[in-house]
Amino acid sequence: MTIPYRPALAGLEPYGAPQLDVPVTLNVNENPYSPSEEMIADIAAAVADASRTLNRYPDRDFTALRADLADYLAAESGVRLDPQQVWAANGSNEVMLHILLAFAGPGRTVMSFTPTYSMYVEYARDTFSQWETLPRKDDFSLDLDALPRELARVRPAVILLASPNNPTGTALSTHELTAVLEAARGNGPSDAAGSDCLVVIDEAYGEFRRDGVPSALELLADHDNLAVSRTMSKAFGAAGLRLGYLGAAQALIDQLRIVRLPYHLSAVTQAAARAALRHSTIQLAQIAALRDGRDMIVQRLHSLGLETAPTDANFVMFGTFPDRSEIFSRVLERGVLIREVGPAGWLRVSVGTPDENEAFFNALEEAMR
Repeated sequence: MTIPYRPALAGLEPYGAPQLDVPVTLNVNENPYSPSEEMIADIAAAVADASRTLNRYPDRDFTALRADLADYLAAESGVRLDPQQVWAANGSNEVMLHILLAFAGPGRTVMSFTPTYSMYVEYARDTFSQWETLPRKDDFSLDLDALPRELARVRPAVILLASPNNPTGTALSTHELTAVLEAARGNGPSDAAGSDCLVVIDEAYGEFRRDGVPSALELLADHDNLAVSRTMSKAFGAAGLRLGYLGAAQALIDQLRIVRLPYHLSAVTQAAARAALRHSTIQLAQIAALRDGRDMIVQRLHSLGLETAPTDANFVMFGTFPDRSEIFSRVLERGVLIREVGPAGWLRVSVGTPDENEAFFNALEEAMR
C-alpha cells in the first residue's frame, strides 16, 4: 500500500441512501411531483442563455441569485433579509461544510442532538472538528434543563439543529429556539473567550411546517450568532438542481466567502435556480397536498396500531418493530423502498403521491401479517 490514506477514514463507507430500481421510492424525502412544464421551459431557456458565456467565469458572489432568494424568503416566511445576508452553495450540504470550515475545525467542537441527520457527524469529521452529541428526550424534543450545563462543559463552536428534525420530523418551538440561543451566550469555544456558540438551524423541510410553527428566520434580527439554512431540494421539487442557501448576519456571511472554493456556483446553476424561483408560487402550491398526505399517513399508521413521531416535515417516522430490518425487507419485496433510519425499531417513509402512499400501505399491511 503506497497511497497515504487518512487513518481517520479507514474502513468507512460513503454516505448515501439506497438507490434501487423499484416502482415506488419513498426513502429520501423527495417531492414526488415533477416541476411544471412552464418551469422546465424557463430553466431550459435560462440555461441556454447562460451557455452563451460559458467561456467566462460566473459571478462568484452570485448577486442576482442572492437577491432572488431574499425575495423568496420574504414571501415564504415574512422575514426580509438584505441580499448580503444570504449565502448559497451546491446543496445545503455544502452550505453546512462552509460553516464548519469557517467556524469549527481542529481544536473546536460541533454539537448536535440525537437522533438527527446522519451527515452532521461527517461534516465535523471532514473539517477535523470534534463531535459531541446530547440525547433528545423520549418525545424527541430537546432537554432544555440540561442544555446550559452541557454547553458550558463542551464549549462548542457550532450547534447544528434541524427543524423539522430529520429523521423524526420534530419542529422546534419558539421557546426551544430562544432557549438554545440564550444558552449559547458566552459558551463559545475556549480559544475565543467570551464568544457565543454559533447556532445553525437547518430548515431543509421548513416549508412543510404547520401553520403557527415559526421559522428561525424570525429570530435573525436579534441574534448575530444564528444562521438558518434552507434548500430548494424538498418543498421546491428541485433536488436535482443542488441549490442550498443560508440566511445570517452579513459578518457571518463574509467568513463563508473566505472558505468557499472560487466560483463554486456555476453559471448554469445560478441561471437554473433563478428560473426555478420565478415559479415558486406554482411549485409551493403542492405543499398543502403534501401536508394532507402526511397527516393521512399518520392517521393510517395509528389505525394499524403503530406509533409515529410528531412531524412537521414531508415524512413520517413510525414503529416500533422488534425487527425493523425484516419489515423493511418485506416492504421492499413488494416494490416499495422506505428508509431504515433513526432509533432502533423505527422506520421512515416519505410522503408520495396518493397512489404511492396507497402502494406503501398495501405493502406495509402485507409485511406486518
